[in-house]
Amino acid sequence: MSLHPARVVLVAGPSGSGKSYIAWRTGLPTLCLDDFYKNSCDPSLPRRGQAIDWDSPNSWDADAAMAAIKELAKTGTAKVPAYSFSANQAIGDRTVTIGDSRLFVAEGIFAAELAQCCQELGLLANAFALHRSRATTFVRRLTRDLAEHRKPARVLIRRGIALYRADREVLARQVALGCVPANGRQIRRAVSSMPA
Repeated sequence: MSLHPARVVLVAGPSGSGKSYIAWRTGLPTLCLDDFYKNSCDPSLPRRGQAIDWDSPNSWDADAAMAAIKELAKTGTAKVPAYSFSANQAIGDRTVTIGDSRLFVAEGIFAAELAQCCQELGLLANAFALHRSRATTFVRRLTRDLAEHRKPARVLIRRGIALYRADREVLARQVALGCVPANGRQIRRAVSSMPA
């Protein structure tokens, strides 16, 4: 183990904007932060009316996600949940390793929530908010969610429309939390120029 911890590149962005794809395209080891959603039986889950508000950062375990980033940076290995969106709960766990890499990506809709803590701990290489056209994001998100049977089609379409309307607000919050707005090409170019 190196005396110098690995550093993390955070990739945030609206749901369906292509964060996982961009993370993969960087060629770096990747931690999927969406695996840290809370189980649907968790009494601390926020609600909007009678329904769970899965778009709130409070529906996600930021402490567990940050612990995984710290563990990966320090030891190169972390055990993380394996989350099922159709079941709304973790269905096991898996081990993420980064090998000898001194950089890794942590991507997810709530990645920006960790930017300040990563910065304070000296673990942040950079933080990005992936920016695409709202129409492209809407189509990508709906196609993915329907293909993965995440929820009934009627729910996915209704949620997709609501997220389409909220995309600008989501990006503004992520930028306010310390992320740099960038498209996929800009993120890949910035990551490729970072010292390994």
